[in-house]
Amino acid sequence: MGNSLVQQLRTAGIEPRKALGQHFLVDETHLARIAAAADLTAADTVLEIGPGPGPLTALLAAQAGRVVAVETDGRLVALLRQTFAAQPHVEIVHQDILQFDPCGLAHPLYKVAANVPYYITSAILRHLLENACPPALTVLTVQREVAQRAVARPPDMSLLAVSVQLFCEVEIVGKIPAGAFYPPPQVDSAILRLRRRSALAAALTPAAVPAFFNVVRAGFGQKRKQLHNSLTAGLGQAPDVIADALRQAGLDGRRRAETLSLAEWGDLCAALSAAG
Repeated sequence: MGNSLVQQLRTAGIEPRKALGQHFLVDETHLARIAAAADLTAADTVLEIGPGPGPLTALLAAQAGRVVAVETDGRLVALLRQTFAAQPHVEIVHQDILQFDPCGLAHPLYKVAANVPYYITSAILRHLLENACPPALTVLTVQREVAQRAVARPPDMSLLAVSVQLFCEVEIVGKIPAGAFYPPPQVDSAILRLRRRSALAAALTPAAVPAFFNVVRAGFGQKRKQLHNSLTAGLGQAPDVIADALRQAGLDGRRRAETLSLAEWGDLCAALSAAG
C-alpha cells in the first residue's frame, strides 16, 4: 500500500506540506495496528483527525458504523471525497480540528483514531480531553518521546502526564519507525491509547478542573525549582500562604513538581482552595 499511496499523491500533484506537519503513515502493518487498538464495531462513531490520503480512513470505514474525517488541507479533502464517494457512512469535513466541535457528532461514546501532526499534538489532546463531549477512547500516533512522557509516573511526571492521566488511563500499544511514514520524520513514533476514566482522577469534580490546572501549571512553570518557590511565583501568593497549603496537603515544599502523584496534586489544590 505504501508505494501505491505515494504514487497516488504524486499523480494528483500533492506533495506533503511541511508547514502542516504532514507525514503520512503508509505502512499497512502499522495502520492496521492503529485500527485494531481502537477496537471498533458497527455501532461505533469514530473521529479521524488529519486523514491525509485516507489509508487509515479505509480501515476505519470497514469496521465502524460511521467515520467523520476532519482534514484541514483542501487538496486532500477533494481527494478523500472522491475516494469515499460510494461510502455514505464516511463524512469528510474540511476544517481545522481545533475548531471542530465534537459535540456535533451527537454520539456520547465516540472514539478517535488518528495520525496527528506532531506540532499540535498537545493542543489536540487538550481540545479533546477537556471538551464538553470528550471521546470514550482515543488512539493517536505521536512522537515516541511524547508517548513516554504521557505514560510517566512519579518521580518523572510532566505537565502532559498530569493532563492526560487526570482524564484517562494511558498506555503505549506499539512503536512505529520513521520509515513507515511518507516523508519520514526525523524521530520514531508510538501508538498511544487513552481510555476515558469513569470519574476524574485525584478526586476532583469537573468544576474544580480549571483551578487544578492553574496549580499544576504553576508547579511545572519553574520545574527546576522547589515546589514552594515555583508555586509562590506561579500563583502570585505570599510564601506563607503556599507553605501553609503544602503543610495541609502533607507535602514537603522542597519537593519538585515531577515527583507529585495525581492524588497529591488534588490534595494540594483542595488545600489552596480552602485557603482562598
